Amino acid sequence: MSTRLDLVLVNPGHRTSAYQALGSTLAAIEPPVWAGLIATYVRRRGFSVRIIDANAEDLTPARVADAVDDLRPRLAACVVYGHNPSASTQVMPAAGAICTALRERAPSVPSLLVGGHVAALPERTLREEDATFVCGGEGPVTVAELLEALRSSAPDFARVRGLWYRDGDHVVASPAAPLVRDVDAEMPGVAWDLLPMPRYRAHNWHTFGDLARQPYVALYTTLGCPYHCSFCCIQAPFKTGEALGGLPPGVNSYRFWSPATIVGELERLAREHGVRNVKIADEMFVLNARHVGGICDGIVERGLDLNIWAYARVDTVKDGVVDRLAGAGFRWLAFGIEAASERVRADVDKPFAPELMFRTLERVRAAGINVGANYIFGLPEDDAESMQATLDLAREINAEYANFYCAMAYPGSALYRLALEKGWPLPARWSGYSQHSVDSLPLPTRSLSAAEVLRFRDHAFQVYFTDPRYLAMVERRFGPATVGHVREMTAHRLVRQHA
Repeated sequence: MSTRLDLVLVNPGHRTSAYQALGSTLAAIEPPVWAGLIATYVRRRGFSVRIIDANAEDLTPARVADAVDDLRPRLAACVVYGHNPSASTQVMPAAGAICTALRERAPSVPSLLVGGHVAALPERTLREEDATFVCGGEGPVTVAELLEALRSSAPDFARVRGLWYRDGDHVVASPAAPLVRDVDAEMPGVAWDLLPMPRYRAHNWHTFGDLARQPYVALYTTLGCPYHCSFCCIQAPFKTGEALGGLPPGVNSYRFWSPATIVGELERLAREHGVRNVKIADEMFVLNARHVGGICDGIVERGLDLNIWAYARVDTVKDGVVDRLAGAGFRWLAFGIEAASERVRADVDKPFAPELMFRTLERVRAAGINVGANYIFGLPEDDAESMQATLDLAREINAEYANFYCAMAYPGSALYRLALEKGWPLPARWSGYSQHSVDSLPLPTRSLSAAEVLRFRDHAFQVYFTDPRYLAMVERRFGPATVGHVREMTAHRLVRQHA
């Protein structure tokens, strides 16, 4: 059997362009969860794999290409995912630059682009980038079948499901690839041994009160989300597989790893890498009570001392769940509040009763869990008054941390399709989809320009984090060192081309 390396998975580097000066010290450095899952999947099918994490190791595209050229794999796959599903598009400039560098430095090594943005726009990606192949689905099945084809002396790419490629001047798409159904058996965890574990760094707020941000990991316990918020693109890599599996267009897939698999992975990470800071990367973790409870019980039974954060919705945190989360080491829950106006939220399919929101946040805080509140300015129904109301609500809630975003029409979301239909201006470059980049360009609303939305977002950030009431709360909960850190954070002012 050939000893040639089959696959190099590349996590593109993009911290400086996506986060400006924040990328050096403040932004998290996330492990590439999808690269690690794909590595596990193809390993279990007998393929050899390496991972180059250009983001964590701060490698230029040229250095990545040199490393790939030295390894001479059958395939180099650039995995286009970010800190969250909506961060996939902003990774594209780095991914495209790596494909170009590979074509110039290692032309004999075929390249593949895979990820959320890529699955949303497969044909456009293939036409615009220097990749040999593009994946139109979630990735693992396509990567494994492509590797099998490349081992052949006469590869038949038409038999590789979920693949987009060129045939002369024509773009060809093969039939859709299925989703990985039994994630426990086929992708039981991330290939942590292939990653530079000491380099990963938690979000700054995740360690308020301690500020020791390493070691750190992120992992999935589920894939997908049953909700349909129009600004979200999480299902983009799953849609072709969902259709193949018979799901109607309006139904989203939602897959689970077993609590035993998740707790076993957490135990190994704690034992082998000293991990305490953990992000549950699921778009919606606090949803299925049996799943969440099983994970919490397993963490407690094994005596793991963890500092975990996860996403929730104000309408999914049921009675009895909060105390189990707190007992298992969940120190933060992040909620999508989005906007104060019910009219604005209803327009993007994010309705909830304000009374429920306040009750849920009160229960969470009473259990000793910190609140991370997420807000979006510039949703289609927003105006100056409603954005101010959202900032006023944020200050009233006074969450331990708040993320302020602008509405972006991310490829793969319903909002992106609406923007194209309405002819709304979109960023000229993929980097413009980053919330923190110089060329960040949010959507305009019916009454506000993109520049007005962006200016208000940056204004809201400063108002919130310099508010004496907020800083007093932070000092009470986390101590004066954390207040000093927040003051340092607000000293960074983003440069904006479009504000």
